[in-house]
Amino acid sequence: MLRIEIKEGENIERALKRYKRKHRNVKVMQNLRENQFFTKPSVKRRREIQKAEYIQNLRDQEEV
Repeated sequence: MLRIEIKEGENIERALKRYKRKHRNVKVMQNLRENQFFTKPSVKRRREIQKAEYIQNLRDQEEV
């Protein structure tokens, strides 16, 4: 559970911004979506490898 302590005299928009940042960093929604369906370990590993290859390819193109 996320808790945001509002300081005295703090603007509510600023507190909301802190809450949203914390919520995004905890990755609550991302974990819920990932665990909605079962994914085989081999498929997870394949996706990780594909993502790593894609990122490496982008970095290689950037160096050229």
